[in-house]
Amino acid sequence: MRRPLRTEDEAIAELQDAILWYEERRAGLGAEFFAAVEATLDQIARLPQAGAPMARVPAELPVRRAPVKRFPYRVVYLETSEAIRILAFAHDSRRPGYWYHRARDH
Repeated sequence: MRRPLRTEDEAIAELQDAILWYEERRAGLGAEFFAAVEATLDQIARLPQAGAPMARVPAELPVRRAPVKRFPYRVVYLETSEAIRILAFAHDSRRPGYWYHRARDH
């Protein structure tokens, strides 16, 4: 049974910012980025265990990450019994673990 994806508000804001940034660089690039993110989210929904476990995260928080093809981003998520929580759309060069409080907050 597929669990629903629930995206944290902060992650939605990150995604929107990234789409706008790419679109400002080249018309249509924001849409390409969004399509790549959607493909990653679909893969996560189908095979949540396929994402790589996050290093340096306590075992009681089984946080995983999945790469976004063609872009330097990872979707960071936490699998729970009710849903798959999307914690962040994290740029590869952003400070690691900045999203950690999101996993702990709920």
